[in-house]
Amino acid sequence: MSEEAQTILAGFGAPYTQADLENGERVFRRCAACHTLPEGARNLVGPNLHGVFGREAGTVEGFRYSDAVQNADFEWTPDRLEEWLANPREFLPGNRMAFPGLRDEQDRHDVIAYLAVETHAEPVE
Repeated sequence: MSEEAQTILAGFGAPYTQADLENGERVFRRCAACHTLPEGARNLVGPNLHGVFGREAGTVEGFRYSDAVQNADFEWTPDRLEEWLANPREFLPGNRMAFPGLRDEQDRHDVIAYLAVETHAEPVE
């Protein structure tokens, strides 16, 4: 793990400091069909995820969200992403994300850590 990745993940704390970024990248390949990561990249079927940490749900400019997401009243934190990725339909009923979720807890930790590193995220609580 690079020094930059270690610094980013140190701000997120455990379990992300122990994440397997290679596995996170592999897991994210399933997400990449619908989401982009680079700053300024276009939205696909899902919104661009650059800046997701600390962003109010349903606020990516130019993306048409479901009413459920648009009216959600929370910011994306690692904990919220853990819940969302475990089962998006249960976490926020009425959202349009077709992905069924990541049942494996380690895969969720790894992909969240990967997102943090790839988007140069600042930690949020």
